[in-house]
Amino acid sequence: MKPFSLSSRALRSCPRTSTPQCLFQRALHTSPPNPATVAPITASGPPPIAPIPSADHVDSRVARRRKQAELLKRGQDLRNVASGKGGGSAKTKRFWKDVHVRHLDEGLQVHLDKRPLRRPTKEILTIPHHKPHLASAIALEWDLLVSAQQALRHHLIPLTSLVSRALDIADEDAAGGGPIRENIVKTLMRYLDTDSLLCWAPEAEADPPGYETHKERTESLRSIQRRTAMPIIAFLTEKVWPGIEIIPVLDSNSIMPKSQPQMTKDVIRGWVSGLPAFELAGLERGVLAQKGLLGAVRLLVEWSTELAHLRDNVAEKKFGVEEAAKVASIEVDWQTGMWGEVEDTHDVDKEDVRRQLGSVVLLVSGVKA
Repeated sequence: MKPFSLSSRALRSCPRTSTPQCLFQRALHTSPPNPATVAPITASGPPPIAPIPSADHVDSRVARRRKQAELLKRGQDLRNVASGKGGGSAKTKRFWKDVHVRHLDEGLQVHLDKRPLRRPTKEILTIPHHKPHLASAIALEWDLLVSAQQALRHHLIPLTSLVSRALDIADEDAAGGGPIRENIVKTLMRYLDTDSLLCWAPEAEADPPGYETHKERTESLRSIQRRTAMPIIAFLTEKVWPGIEIIPVLDSNSIMPKSQPQMTKDVIRGWVSGLPAFELAGLERGVLAQKGLLGAVRLLVEWSTELAHLRDNVAEKKFGVEEAAKVASIEVDWQTGMWGEVEDTHDVDKEDVRRQLGSVVLLVSGVKA
């Protein structure tokens, strides 16, 4: 037999003639209540006096404190900018008025008012005497800035960052060598086996018509690439690296690049490793802009004062920024000639390539006899 519950037992114990009030006497819980603990009063004496407002108006006191805080912050920002540590609100303002080039015994220096322009290593940026055009271009870069914050953006001061790169290489060479030159040479040699100048498109099939079919096409893309590359290859194998063989890296029906002969790699690696600091920094910028090594070397030899013995003794330059930019964008020009340009994309890329190659020319050229 199942035991009766508490409510059923209470119901049975109640008389039938009375109301079942005992049903409402069941306890809901059995936990004892916890009384609150009252903290004793330990204070003695009368209560404190309420604060009395000052005679000055509240708004005037707040305005005075804000002005004091602003002056303190402005002074701290100016000190940080002057010491090269940056600054908050001072970055949005230009703290110099005049930019000029000073001729000193150690070289050319760009001054912002009376402050010499410094590199990220805190050293003064000093340019060789035979590169006055480079110094003037750097001064123009800083004269076009409207705030100190813009100086933190490398794309607004490309020549300054490029010269700093070259001076870092020169300082490392003077100290006995280091990883900067080795890493640059290693990176540049990777572009040899995939040089854009040596990647030629396959010939289009005549039947069925290939993608190159166009009513204005009179020459195939492969023919244009070959016609552009052969004079550069001939110049490099005759003037710069005599006796080596440079081969196309793509067959007509293959997408896997072929490696250059080992002797070619060794000769080019030795030549790149022995370049002066400014020429090595310029070659690095040119290779990254062109996505190829050979076109950048051709531009470097054409304009470098240190490599003047490798070119013909003629006053007129045969390979400039425009020629180098066209070499770097043969396939892009071919495609845009058929399908058109994308606004704010292809036109911006064209100008950016010319800007970077122009900085290479300014870096390595000069008036040295």
